[in-house]
Amino acid sequence: MATAVLVFLWFGITAYAVLAGADFGGGVWDLLAGTTQGGRAMRRRIAASIGPVWEANHVWLIFALVVLWTGFPPVFAAVTSTLYVPLSLVGLGIIVRGSSFALRKAAPQMALKRALSPGFGLASIVTPFFLGTVAGALASGRVPAGIARGDILRSWTGPTSLLGGALAVVGCAYLAAAFLLADARRDDEADVVEAFRRRGLITGAVCAALSVVAIVVLRLDAPRLFNGLTSVGLPLVIASVVASALSLLCLWRRRYALVRGTAALAVVTILWAWAAAQYPQLLVGSATVAQAAAPSATLTALVISLSIGTVFVLPSLAGLLYIVRLPQKAGSQAS
Repeated sequence: MATAVLVFLWFGITAYAVLAGADFGGGVWDLLAGTTQGGRAMRRRIAASIGPVWEANHVWLIFALVVLWTGFPPVFAAVTSTLYVPLSLVGLGIIVRGSSFALRKAAPQMALKRALSPGFGLASIVTPFFLGTVAGALASGRVPAGIARGDILRSWTGPTSLLGGALAVVGCAYLAAAFLLADARRDDEADVVEAFRRRGLITGAVCAALSVVAIVVLRLDAPRLFNGLTSVGLPLVIASVVASALSLLCLWRRRYALVRGTAALAVVTILWAWAAAQYPQLLVGSATVAQAAAPSATLTALVISLSIGTVFVLPSLAGLLYIVRLPQKAGSQAS
């Protein structure tokens, strides 16, 4: 039952990484779009694509936190007490980002819209960066079991955490370029398609460079994870590399049909490679799945409720995404 709960938890984290990741990346490109006519067209495309789904994406974060709290309470306590600084900054970033995006859309004057845009863009960088530092802290074993047992600063500022933050930001930007490009192509926005193609190629190259750096960093700073990734997690790592290369190749050759799917697959496979490499350790060196699991009655009730909820949530999510993908001109959306 504990492993079943863990699978549900990781599914929620994966959904958040892919869907909210593309959402955050949209904010990055909004910030970097510039003030030219092309920049305004990109911003309209971003607003049209993420407007209907940006709130729904954060459901997965709430889902993951609730499942972690209920299924593995010692891990929840250790993570939130040791990493409360980056987690607080994540929460602040989500609030600033959401409020800036919503208020900008409703603002009556263009000057107010422009004043709110930097908050939306900067928070879209800050939030995934600190989420990446949290992931790096867990991967490198800097979060011990117990209440606030880890160093409140050094736990999330190590090499693996900083690398994780950088990869999170750049990865979100690439996901957004792939997703937004597909939407722009669907709505016959040729100039916007080319703009996101160029940005996707640049961020894809940066992701590849950071991935090479990650080999050295993980070997020195997170040896347990490195050993797992080069053994039990290796097939998934290879799958992620292949999906990433295919996504970039399709982008380069303007074969856009596969760009979005392969970009998402690259993220999914590397996340599950991490899970496979670290299993059964939840807190590296101090807590396994069995040691941190809630009582069996709690786990059973959680698995039953999550199974029932899945029957309702997944079709609803699929319906939402289908509706959003129906043709709609970005020019009809608020800039």
